[in-house]
Amino acid sequence: MTLIVSKDGRGNFKTIAEAVATAPNNSPQRTVIEIKKGVYYENIIVSKEKTNLCFVGDGMNFTIISGHKNANMSLRTWQTATVQIRAAGFIAKYITFENTAGPEMQQAVALSSHGHHSAFYRCRFSGYQDTLNPQYYTQFYRECKIYGTVDFIFGNAKVLFQNCRIYACKALPEQSNTITAQGREAANEDTGTVMQNCNFSGTDDLNVKTYLGRPWKSHSRTVIMQSLLEKLIDPKGWLEWPGVKTFDNVYDVEFDNHGPGAALSYKNQRANWSHIIYDRAEAVKFTARNFIDSENWIKSTGIPYYPDLL
Repeated sequence: MTLIVSKDGRGNFKTIAEAVATAPNNSPQRTVIEIKKGVYYENIIVSKEKTNLCFVGDGMNFTIISGHKNANMSLRTWQTATVQIRAAGFIAKYITFENTAGPEMQQAVALSSHGHHSAFYRCRFSGYQDTLNPQYYTQFYRECKIYGTVDFIFGNAKVLFQNCRIYACKALPEQSNTITAQGREAANEDTGTVMQNCNFSGTDDLNVKTYLGRPWKSHSRTVIMQSLLEKLIDPKGWLEWPGVKTFDNVYDVEFDNHGPGAALSYKNQRANWSHIIYDRAEAVKFTARNFIDSENWIKSTGIPYYPDLL
């Protein structure tokens, strides 16, 4: 089934919310919602029963879903999301998800995904604090652009980013930018944030120190591998979470990265709880094949991926 959303009335619906409401519940088959070019000022919830939806835009520069909800509206962080994904099997391609609240409005999420086997291809996620929230279950992001300031990729999903471009943006002068905030709380959780063959850079007006991330919870796990780290990355690499007294169970690691911001450029200046992986046998645990079981689900999405190390 294919549903078409167009602001000019030439499709089946003028709003995305109407198309989502019409899509079948608990469907084992893919329902495609084509979203024609335009800016859609909507807050969308894809509820649990709306399984196997696929949003397809006209390109990240042309199809934009925009919101501005934020923590200063007395909302919890997840309630600020422009788009919330709660259903399994969700796919999005060629779309921008944005939250325009601005850096002074604190938490303001562009997209929050709680959907198992959700995947995003050539999408843009634009915001400031807490832009993108891969919160639960297994997720994959390929060739996406992600913009933000504080903790702008955060959550506790089992998530892999491949060939993505990560942009740290202009923040409030008293802030430091932290790209990731991973929320693993116990050793038996198989979650983590992994970034492979990504590019870490800043916007032209970047004005504060920028770090790869900070451990949000006691067993936080973040792996940056085979990626280009530009000079915006502070030599320390990783920042403490306020109030956390021990990092004994934190797994913040880098493998085979390059560029002026990579750990090898700074020799012993990285945070003392982080480390560099040199053993490929350790790094291979975090490939698409091994970490997110790619061979059993990503192929069906039609999204390209590397199953292994490069």
